[in-house]
Amino acid sequence: MATVPVITLPLTNRIRPRTVLVASADRNFRQRLTEALTGLRWQVREAEGGAQAWAEAQATTPEAVIVDSWLPDLDLGEFLKDFRASYPEVDLVTASGTTAQESPRGPYRQELLYALRRSQDNDTAIWNAAPALNSKSPLPDTLHANPWPAPSLPEIAPTAFPQQSALSDVTYSHASLPLTIPVDADLPTVMVEPASSERLPEIIGYAPCMLEVSRRVRLVASRSTPVLIEGPTGSGKELVAEALHRLSTRSRKPFVAINCAAIPEALLEAELFGHTRGAFTGAVQGRVGRIEAADGGTLFLDEIGEMPLSLQSKLLRFVECGELQRVGDNEKVKVDVRIIAATHQALAQQTQSGGFRADLYYRLAVFLIRTPSLAEHTVDLPLLVNHFLARMGREAPIKRVDPGALATLTAHDWPGNVRELEHVLERAAILAGEEAVITAREIDFGLTIN
Repeated sequence: MATVPVITLPLTNRIRPRTVLVASADRNFRQRLTEALTGLRWQVREAEGGAQAWAEAQATTPEAVIVDSWLPDLDLGEFLKDFRASYPEVDLVTASGTTAQESPRGPYRQELLYALRRSQDNDTAIWNAAPALNSKSPLPDTLHANPWPAPSLPEIAPTAFPQQSALSDVTYSHASLPLTIPVDADLPTVMVEPASSERLPEIIGYAPCMLEVSRRVRLVASRSTPVLIEGPTGSGKELVAEALHRLSTRSRKPFVAINCAAIPEALLEAELFGHTRGAFTGAVQGRVGRIEAADGGTLFLDEIGEMPLSLQSKLLRFVECGELQRVGDNEKVKVDVRIIAATHQALAQQTQSGGFRADLYYRLAVFLIRTPSLAEHTVDLPLLVNHFLARMGREAPIKRVDPGALATLTAHDWPGNVRELEHVLERAAILAGEEAVITAREIDFGLTIN
């Protein structure tokens, strides 16, 4: 029998995998883009910022680099200019689909733009400005065979599910990303959080209404557009505001929050706008207001519906012209802030009854985000329980809830929303003492203060 000769290619003739470097501070964006590029047979290296991107480029010399719309540690314009000078042969593309000035078009540009578009189609986010491919240009062969890898399911802290009578598992499904969490009928279950780049880390939950919150945050975060967050008390409005700030180009500047309902009317103006020495009784020295302290960053006005009408007119003036006047001062100060407001009230109805200025409302509600009540996404209750128990486990031995306790929590109507859930779990953990398991006996709603 004749033997078939084996031909071994010299190492120098073997094809080296094409390498692309993805530089972004947003882990979800990197993950989604990595999945798309891996499907196109790229070897992907990731960097969380500009400095790490430089180090990765020196170590790997990639064929292409995709840079997010901003970098947390370096100025994007300077990074693009310096990188182009150091690596003139590397195809340098930003997440918006543009390139550095005088950037030569690399041979794989079509694939890079396709990967950007593919990742953005599945994750409607602030980056989906990548130009559509020219329909007249044929796609590379690698685009027709597209083996998208299945997402991994990372495990986090343990908690127990109620036993399922008719189902053998609990399934989360959104769009084309079905995710299954196995449930063991006999043993405590490890809570596995579905892996999805659609959810922001601050926004716990995979119910459609929660994914919509994350989607809206992504859409508006990179802009300076004023945002109004409406939702019941305890539904996480400040977390949404913090996510907007984190994903914005102002993230390295201050995030200043003020609760308009917690400060007496007589002091609120000075707290917002600042005051000079002797402006009123007790003003022994001048003070910079919260608005001025947030210069360059984000001002979060919580419970804006509680602001007195007399002060609303002064805030409107600032929103319109960007200038403020400290109490007791004649000089005007120019301040650049992005305003995010939040309320548990229906401000649109308040404007009709005269309880809130309509002109200020339309200035603040340019983009609206609604945080749902916990009753609207009880499917996320196990994830929330897991999240709070894991956080409490940083200071004390971590606990878990048994099926009876989780069933009791699920049956509650949660008038205080997520904040009430956190308080109930904290109290239950204390009542459980040294026990590692929280039972229904420790779940007490009667002392909850909403």
